[in-house]
Amino acid sequence: MRDANPRTVYLKDYTVPDYLIQNVDLNFTLDERNTRVVSRLTLCRNPASRSSDTSLTLAGENLQLIRVVLNEDNELSDKDYLQTPDSLIIQDVPQQRSFVLTIENVIDPEANTALEGLYLSNGMLCTQCEAEGFRKITYFLDRPDVMAVFTTTITADKDRFPVLLSNGNKVGHGDLPDNRHWVTWKDPFKKPCYLFALVAGQLDCIEDRFTTVSGRDITLQIFVEKHDLDKCGHAMQSLKNAMAWDEAVYGREYDLDLYMIVAVSHFNMGAMENKGLNVFNTKFVLARPDTATDADYEHIEGVIGHEYFHNWTGNRITCRDWFQLSLKEGFTVFRDQEFTGDRTSKAVKRIEDVNMLRTRQFAEDAGPLAHPIRPDAYIEINNFYTLTVYEKGAEIVRMLHTLLGAEGFRKGSDLYFERHDGQAVTCDDFVSAMEAACGADLSQFRRWYAQAGTPVINVAQHYDAAQKTLSLTFSQYCPPTPGQPAKEPLLIPVTTGLINKDGSPALCRLQDGEAAEQVVLQLTQPEQTFVLTDLNEEPVVSVLRGFSAPVKLAMNRPLDELAFLLSHDPDTFNRWDAGQQLAVQVISGLIVDYQDGAELAVNPLLIDAYKKVLEHPWEDLSYFSLLMTLPSELYLTEQMRVVDVEAIHFAREAVAKALAEQLRESLEALYLQHHRDESGQFDAGAIGRRRIKNTCLAYLARLDADWVQHWSLQQFNNAKNMTDQLSALTVIVDHPHPASQQCLDSFYHQWRHEALVIDKWFTTQATSPLPGTYAKVLDLLDHPAFDIKNPNRVRSLIGAFSQSNPLHFHAASGQGYQFLADRIIELNSLNPQVASRMVGALTSWRRYDEKRQGLMKAQLERIISTPAISKDVYEVAVKSLA
Repeated sequence: MRDANPRTVYLKDYTVPDYLIQNVDLNFTLDERNTRVVSRLTLCRNPASRSSDTSLTLAGENLQLIRVVLNEDNELSDKDYLQTPDSLIIQDVPQQRSFVLTIENVIDPEANTALEGLYLSNGMLCTQCEAEGFRKITYFLDRPDVMAVFTTTITADKDRFPVLLSNGNKVGHGDLPDNRHWVTWKDPFKKPCYLFALVAGQLDCIEDRFTTVSGRDITLQIFVEKHDLDKCGHAMQSLKNAMAWDEAVYGREYDLDLYMIVAVSHFNMGAMENKGLNVFNTKFVLARPDTATDADYEHIEGVIGHEYFHNWTGNRITCRDWFQLSLKEGFTVFRDQEFTGDRTSKAVKRIEDVNMLRTRQFAEDAGPLAHPIRPDAYIEINNFYTLTVYEKGAEIVRMLHTLLGAEGFRKGSDLYFERHDGQAVTCDDFVSAMEAACGADLSQFRRWYAQAGTPVINVAQHYDAAQKTLSLTFSQYCPPTPGQPAKEPLLIPVTTGLINKDGSPALCRLQDGEAAEQVVLQLTQPEQTFVLTDLNEEPVVSVLRGFSAPVKLAMNRPLDELAFLLSHDPDTFNRWDAGQQLAVQVISGLIVDYQDGAELAVNPLLIDAYKKVLEHPWEDLSYFSLLMTLPSELYLTEQMRVVDVEAIHFAREAVAKALAEQLRESLEALYLQHHRDESGQFDAGAIGRRRIKNTCLAYLARLDADWVQHWSLQQFNNAKNMTDQLSALTVIVDHPHPASQQCLDSFYHQWRHEALVIDKWFTTQATSPLPGTYAKVLDLLDHPAFDIKNPNRVRSLIGAFSQSNPLHFHAASGQGYQFLADRIIELNSLNPQVASRMVGALTSWRRYDEKRQGLMKAQLERIISTPAISKDVYEVAVKSLA
């Protein structure tokens, strides 16, 4: 291993920095192999530091040091400093006054396959500095609580790098001899170095303008490679939508004169919120109706919004240390979720977010890598860019919004911005602002930040006909997680409503309270009872409306009650969830039948419930399609104590086929009714029509009939938008179809010059449930279009197969596990961050049968024993085995 005893960093050990940096002047002379960096740092002793050490330690990795100069004229010799593989220690620096340190070093961007720091992507130089990438550019106090004003000058060859970008406003530029030029950028706002950005290359841009609520005129620019200019319009409009929304909902106005976005093809993340210069994965910028699906369009607007919202929740106010990552990410995810809900369908957005949380984040909470949204220790911070920090972090913010109300939450966020603008703060500072603004006591709520795991809420009910009361008894319990064997009770908001037997809403009235359509019950004890009064008949209870807390709800409901809620619950989330739980119960019974070798007969109650959904006149067709969608195999996996991938797959397929057979006429009629060419139209109606049509086609494909194969092939050949073409291709590849390979070849030939579309081509094949998929995936590794150095391509093939194809990845032979371990070991030396994220598919090994456990565990042990294993991969693998 690279480090036999990698260092663990603990939150409890946090101390303020010994030194602060007031100003940073950076000078880059760019070259693909030898970029020269000169940093001029104005530093001073931190008056809050209690250390007596007079040395200065700067972080740095993979840097060729040229010289170090103290106070302009004192060039230090190697006796004055100590250089280690990850630091530069200046032995003695001034303590009573500020001083200037100038450091010159050289870096090799082309060799930087880890894509952290300054690296080369398709001939373009770009940076990624979060979390600790800036230390791969120059020696620095690379920590988020050191904030400084940056001025950056970039010099480069005009032909190779005609566009030179960095943070802030352009303050100077000019030409130099030998066909060279320079540009100087200044960001007037203090920021930590993780928000630094530089991009240089042969780029074109589209430009637009936005006038803020106070009348300031902002220039907006999106930079891409020339052939992608026609795919930027949606991203630009999304940016303008986000700017207007943030002004209206949070009162936040943009603060610079220029806002820039750059799309790069090699990027570890989705996007990065660098101040004034966001660097994006092309996946979340480029869209054209024929190359991007409806989902792509929605994700682009969401991610564009997310990075823009960071300008205040992440940039103007940043996190004190990386343990506070959810301070900026959880709050900003909540903001982008609300933005997307306002722009599209609140019901659909909420369901999609919760579905992903319950499928993937709950699994993280239940596994060996479980951690609080504010972790207390880490080996490699890159491993904590997790669903827990982001998605569960957003749910914690949403609970505050529920508890305080929209008006109270806005008061709290306003106070937070007012108190902490220009500071690096903690999660506790955020909660304190909410408390102070609303006069609330959130001391118990703070436990959400420190406790890992998913609480389980049990609900029992008792109706007293004589007293006309309904008693709801709740108990909360959170299973042990690594390092936390016992948990304290949490403050959990449970939004609850009641429905009469005729399907009409019943008013909720707590004792001595006012009647309302629903009530937010605040659970604070391990067990407590709430009494609802003035009920002339026993109602059906609708608990956890809107998924008001990230918990598992344990409530014994008969199938007919779930079917009733699916037909009558006015809460869009609970109505959908009732259908999901109804299907889960039916499929779970079939799983047992499959394991016992019995016939798989689907309960007719489920068929009838779905028939009623089909007969209802829905306005929101996207929501309709979600009601018609069965729980995924991944979600069903989370419902089993010992996972049986074959039983899950075949039981779910039996239900899907039964629905297709029994509801064939309705599905056919729906498909034909909504099968029309609306390419280029992205209003809710057009998106909904495409969505429900393709849901129907996926069901009908289970009939294995010639006419369905004809419909799917015809849709594939005639589609003028990517949503319809890819949906048809997926149906063709996921079910036996005589034209399957012909369609795959045709799709590749048509889109071979569009990298993001070819990613979809890889994923479609990697996720097919048909026999032969594993062999196909092996062949695709050798395909000329596959590039293991490109994170998008890795995720589209290796990630898709291991994380979204449980049937074949978990084949009893263990070949899927060996395949993934081989790729992780290969990626380890190229891009440790991507490699560590691939390990996640092996971390749940204890959930499977004994044979599979042994096979997965063996691959994890093999990974750990690999020479020169990175600390990124090591941490995930070791914790998985602990």
